[in-house]
Amino acid sequence: MTHHQSKKPVKAIILSAGQGRRLLPLTENTPKCLLPVADKPVLAWQIDALLAVGVEDITIVTGFQVALIEGLLQQQYANRPRIKILFNPFYEVADNLASCWIARTEMDNDFLILNGDTVIEAALLSKVLNSEFAPITLSVDFKNSYDADDMKVQLDASGWVQQVSKIVPPHQVNAESIGLILFREQGAHIFRQTVEEALRHPAELKSWYLSIVDRLAKQHLVNSCSVEGFRWCEIDFIEDLSRAGIVFSQ
Repeated sequence: MTHHQSKKPVKAIILSAGQGRRLLPLTENTPKCLLPVADKPVLAWQIDALLAVGVEDITIVTGFQVALIEGLLQQQYANRPRIKILFNPFYEVADNLASCWIARTEMDNDFLILNGDTVIEAALLSKVLNSEFAPITLSVDFKNSYDADDMKVQLDASGWVQQVSKIVPPHQVNAESIGLILFREQGAHIFRQTVEEALRHPAELKSWYLSIVDRLAKQHLVNSCSVEGFRWCEIDFIEDLSRAGIVFSQ
C-alpha cells in the first residue's frame, strides 16, 4: 500500500553557509543566497515558496556574512517567528554535511533540505510534498546530457535511486538532483543518525550531505520525484543568475 504526505507539519532546512566563490566578484561581500534573481534575493524566493505551500518552520544554516542574512529576515520576515538562523562556524573549512550536523536537532520530524543556491517555485514544492511516500524522496529533473558539475543520479526502472554523485559514470546517468530532498518518518531519523555517525570521522568534514543520501540509496530508502516542467534554477556561475532572472520573471 502506498500513502502520501503525512498531515503533520513539515520543516525546512536551507543550507546557506557558503560564500559562493565561483560567483566572485558578486559574492566578495554578499553571500550567494542574497544575490538578486528578478529583483528578489534567492533566499526570499525560497522562503516565499515554502510559506506558499504551508511550510512555516524554516531553519537557515548560515556562515559567510551572517549579519546580512539576519538583516533580510528582520526586514521582510519579522512577523514569522518560526523562521530562524543557525550559525555554522565551520563554513570556511567544511562542506555542507557539517551544516546538516549543525541543524540535526531540527530533524525530529518530517523535513525538507534545500540547497541555498536553488531557486524554486511553489508548485514544484507542492509536487514533492505530495509525492508517493518513501523514507527519502530526491527531487530530480531530466535533460539530454549532463556536465561535470551536475549532481548526477542513477534510477532503477521503478524510479528508486541507485546512486547520486557528481561522478556517476555517464552510461549510468538518467537524471540530476536539483538540491531539494524530502525526509519522512524513519527516513528523517535514519538520515540524522547517519550524519551524526559520519562526522565522528574528521575526513567527513569535507563531504556533501548527498554522500549520505547516496549511501542510504544503497539500502533502498531513496525514491525519486520528477519535477520536470516546473521552474527551478541552480545558481553556481554568473550566467546562471541571468538565466534564473529570465525564468523567474515570467
